[in-house]
Parts: sequence; C-alpha cells; structure tokens
Amino acid sequence: MLDINNFGFFALSVFLLSVTPGPDMAYVIGQSVANGRRAGVVSASGVALGSCTHAIASALGLTALITASPVMFTVIKFAGAAYLMYLGGKMLLDTFKRKEEQNVTEIETVKKVSAYGLLSKGFITTLTNPKVLLFFISFFPQFVTPEGEHHAISFLLLGLTYALIAFLTDITFALLAGSAAGAVSGNRKLQNWLDRIVGATFIALGVRLALTRR
Repeated sequence: MLDINNFGFFALSVFLLSVTPGPDMAYVIGQSVANGRRAGVVSASGVALGSCTHAIASALGLTALITASPVMFTVIKFAGAAYLMYLGGKMLLDTFKRKEEQNVTEIETVKKVSAYGLLSKGFITTLTNPKVLLFFISFFPQFVTPEGEHHAISFLLLGLTYALIAFLTDITFALLAGSAAGAVSGNRKLQNWLDRIVGATFIALGVRLALTRR
C-alpha cells in the first residue's frame, strides 16, 4: 500500500490508543450522557474533524515543524490546557446557574443551537492537544518506508485511518453512554453531579496537559 508497511499492526495500535481514556473520550461520553446520543455523535464528529486536520498537517510536514519548535509546541500545549480547563470550569459553573425548571421549548432551542458548539468544541479539543501532535510525528514514521516515493500520501492515509478508527470508537462509546441519557435528563440533580464530575475531569486533564514535557 504505497510506502506503508505493517498496516494491520498500525490499525490495532490506533484502536488500543482510541479506547484509552483521554480528553476526547471524556468529552464525547460526557456530552452523550448529559444530552443524549445525538450530542455524543456530533461531539465525536468534531473530534474526527480535528484528527483529519492533524492528518493533513502531517502529510504537509507541518506537524514535524511544530513539534521541532519548542516555542510552537509550548504555545499549543498551554492553549490546549487552557481550553480544557475552560470547558471544565464552564461545566461546573453551569451546574450552579442552571434553573430547576425549563419548558420543552427552551430545551429544544438549546439542542438546536448547541450542535455547532458541540462540533467546534470537539474539534478544538483535538486540534490543541499536543499529545496528538507527538503521536503523529513519533508513531507514524515507523510505518512508512524511508526510501519510499509517496511519503505525503502515505502519511495522509495513515492519518485518515487513525481518524476513522478513533471516530468509530468514539461513536460506539457515545451510543453506549447515550443509553443513560434518558434517566439523566429526567433527574436534574444527577445531571448536575455528572456535569461536575466531567468538568472536574476536564480541569484535571488540562492541568496534566500543562505539565506535560516533550
């Protein structure tokens, strides 16, 4: 397959990475439990778009350039950490500001308006994660023949494979987690506690990301 070798092992490795808990999975599962399967699927789509962007950047050589630059790496690292902590803090604050009663019209309006927000948050969460950058630059080259003539296309195919496997994995978790959405949506106190747990998790992941070294 062009300059790609050991593709099966690559796909298996990506799958194992995808089922490992991280910011992307926490975001998808949190939205699915709180707002239903549709929210989880939209969130997973945003994460997949972020992965596809990384794939294109990798094929163009931008990933290697950013990773090689200490300044760019640091900027992206702290931007990603700040964004995760922002999302977590917002979720925590919203649980205290949320009204006890909302009519059906208000709920439906929020769902319609929030689709773009869910997509963009998933996209930014993945795009600003320097660990994904490091994964692309350190892991992918092991599966591309050095003396090959189609490096760019090979990196792009590997990147899109990564995005597809991660997307299917996130979708699976979103559908499973969405099963609990009905019970959660009918219990405001439970939803608040779940949002607080997910929010605190995001803040912790943001702190951990900020402390990450190259």
